[in-house]
Amino acid sequence: MTLGIGSLAPDFKAATTEGKIGFHEWLGDSWGLLFSHPEDYTPVCTTELGMVAQLEKEFIERNMKAIALSIDSLESHMDWKSDIEKSMNVTVRFPIIADETGAIAQQYGMIQKGASDKKTVRSVFIIDPNKYIQLHLTYPMSIGRNFDEILRAIDALQMHADHQVLTPANWKPKDDIIVDPNMPQDEVQARFPDRKVQGAPYLQFSSDPTKEK
Repeated sequence: MTLGIGSLAPDFKAATTEGKIGFHEWLGDSWGLLFSHPEDYTPVCTTELGMVAQLEKEFIERNMKAIALSIDSLESHMDWKSDIEKSMNVTVRFPIIADETGAIAQQYGMIQKGASDKKTVRSVFIIDPNKYIQLHLTYPMSIGRNFDEILRAIDALQMHADHQVLTPANWKPKDDIIVDPNMPQDEVQARFPDRKVQGAPYLQFSSDPTKEK
């Protein structure tokens, strides 16, 4: 099975550093950030999980739950968590999945033969409250992820889900949005009276609907 945008995120049961979970039940009505890391006790992974811990409040504000995964054991995760907390000056409260058989990683395509036969690459899945995948990013083992971009993407996805608007290249929260050309014209007129055409009739910008007036 190949997972992509719009695919139902596979459910699974797993042992984690926060206890046993059923993934869909654990997500509940939250958005989810499921991300894999290649190996415990490695420098890049330590900075990444430390960064996710630092962003805890940002995720809470976005109704987002983060959960990490690698093929290391639960005992390894628990010991390594202490290193993360000490070296990154954080408290790791999100779960880390112990996927020792690689079954979950295989379901999600996190193990890629060109990189390793066993270790997971740096996959990112953003999953909506209905359990559908809305974004999938993959980084190689050697490159740490940009979590500013991941937060930006979450904001854009939630903006689209809540307001049915599009976001342009390099969009950031509070920037102007793009009016969806497929929106009925009567709805466009009612919702975006300040819209401005830029060069072509299908490219219409309007103010961020969440921005305080």
